[in-house]
Amino acid sequence: MNKKGNKINMMHQYIVRETGAIVNEHLIADRTIDILYNRLRENAPTLFRALTSKRMSSLLGFLHFDLNLPMASHKGMRLLERMGVDWLECIAPEHRFTTPRQVFERQIRYQDLRLMDPDPDTIVSPADAKVLIGSLKDTPELFIKGKFFSARELLGEDSPWCVPFAQSDFALFRLTPDKYHYNHVPVSGEVVDIYELDGSYHSCNPRAVIALASHHAKNRRVVTIIDTEVAGGSNIGLVAMIEVVALMIGDIVQCYSATGYDNPQPVIKGMRLDKGCPKSLYRPGSSTDILLFQPEAITFSADLRTNVGRSDVRSRFSSGLGRPLVETDVKVRSTIAVKRRAVPLVVPFVQQNLETGL
Repeated sequence: MNKKGNKINMMHQYIVRETGAIVNEHLIADRTIDILYNRLRENAPTLFRALTSKRMSSLLGFLHFDLNLPMASHKGMRLLERMGVDWLECIAPEHRFTTPRQVFERQIRYQDLRLMDPDPDTIVSPADAKVLIGSLKDTPELFIKGKFFSARELLGEDSPWCVPFAQSDFALFRLTPDKYHYNHVPVSGEVVDIYELDGSYHSCNPRAVIALASHHAKNRRVVTIIDTEVAGGSNIGLVAMIEVVALMIGDIVQCYSATGYDNPQPVIKGMRLDKGCPKSLYRPGSSTDILLFQPEAITFSADLRTNVGRSDVRSRFSSGLGRPLVETDVKVRSTIAVKRRAVPLVVPFVQQNLETGL
């Protein structure tokens, strides 16, 4: 116990990729999340369900992000600084930002500031986020003080895509409210399926994730299956990109743009997606992206593999054996993995499901 009575083991740290620095994360509304996910969930389940419903999430989102505060000190540069945003990254001038929502949905000069390795064999981060990597190959589920997720739960119990991803490698990206909230395409390929799974609006605060088993499989989410075994594709088989809403997220807007943010289009089956381009936008709050890769298709970057198993960093996430699982803060479009080898028989699998009307 520390002087304030908090448990030391509830500290949560992450590693800054560029510098290697270990940072103590200040988790927003941590005490409130503790009350909601430990006390109310157990003692007042009806109230807990109401507070994590779509209606309540939208209301909280409005109060936090849409309410136009009348004081000039809460607009423009002051607002950007208060939310921890580098205004030099933004496309819009600083005086255009008058509400937290406008800051949250900001567009940035990503072509200049989020450079992407031109090597076609690289897989890139879909977001500015803290990433946790792993594999479902050795065990069918990842354990973080209780069941975290399985491919079948994430993709939908009746989804045929559970078969190719049953033993997948995964990368989980946790976006906090201060982050840039456009999602970018991690690979190049063709959309063979996109669908939405209904669910709740739980927080992505680590305390909530730990408290609630199968947390990400309970939240509303959009699943996009990308076949990379096409002309000009990344040639790593199938990739599942799962966009998961969280508390105060009102919507996931599919708005793919091949150039900048110009002419945004809804993502549909048969669409070609190019690596690094904007794909969607969270509105607003905290949220999570999950990438699933077929077994033996990719190799995660060496620094991410080293960081996730470090024992000198305190993390609320741990494996089933109690070892810490450490997040690394990464930038959108930065390399997170490289192609290992093509996955055999992926095209026949895709073709079979297309013929049956998947």
